[in-house]
Amino acid sequence: MERRGSWVLQRSRHWLRGAPPAGWRQPWVSSAALALLAQVRQDAWRCRHETGRAVLSETVLSALANVPREHFVEPAQAAYSYLNRALPIACQQTISQPYIVALMTDLLDLSATDRVLEVGTGSGYQSAVLAPLVGQLCTIEIIPELAVRAAARLRRWGYGNILFCTGDGYRGWDEGCLFEAIIVTAAVATIPPRLLAQLRPGGRMVLPLGAEHQTQQLLLVTKRQDATLCQRAVLPVRFVPLTGRH
Repeated sequence: MERRGSWVLQRSRHWLRGAPPAGWRQPWVSSAALALLAQVRQDAWRCRHETGRAVLSETVLSALANVPREHFVEPAQAAYSYLNRALPIACQQTISQPYIVALMTDLLDLSATDRVLEVGTGSGYQSAVLAPLVGQLCTIEIIPELAVRAAARLRRWGYGNILFCTGDGYRGWDEGCLFEAIIVTAAVATIPPRLLAQLRPGGRMVLPLGAEHQTQQLLLVTKRQDATLCQRAVLPVRFVPLTGRH
């Protein structure tokens, strides 16, 4: 499948070639971001037997490298921004480990024209990685404080292809909307039927499945053209639970 973008990481110069989102003010990749990419690549290799992906797309990795993670964490956590681990954010939520962000993005096999639904905006970090890779990103956050802060942050950086909604992610987007890909960034005990209904035939959904305080499974769901589902457990993970009406 064709993938969007010509963002080629030039390690020798720490520059990116291509066009980042309008308004982006980080034209170079810091040594910390390059070190983070090395950690992400190591995790991809280490988990290859479970995920089936020893190497992640360079397009996805370049998108990850272009996001200054320190702007998406709480000030007290800024020193840990480029460590490959989850960090706490406001409202008792978390920002995911960069490897998991990259893996979930890669599993969606995105293309430039895709319309994508993200359930759980959080700080906006996953949104910032996704948006340059797709045609339109619709993102839902149930916690108003997080929703307002993430929207302001992403608009300040000039993303013009993101639609924001404060609401219950279990309900999905507007009725009748269909998406080529859906990503859920908090754990669910069962796959929300409303989200399955909004996944276009041929589309892919990635989500953590399992109860709170237990090891969950990162699940890849593919909807076939006849609307039947193919599900594959990818990797054990640990996410905060998705809140809302089950």
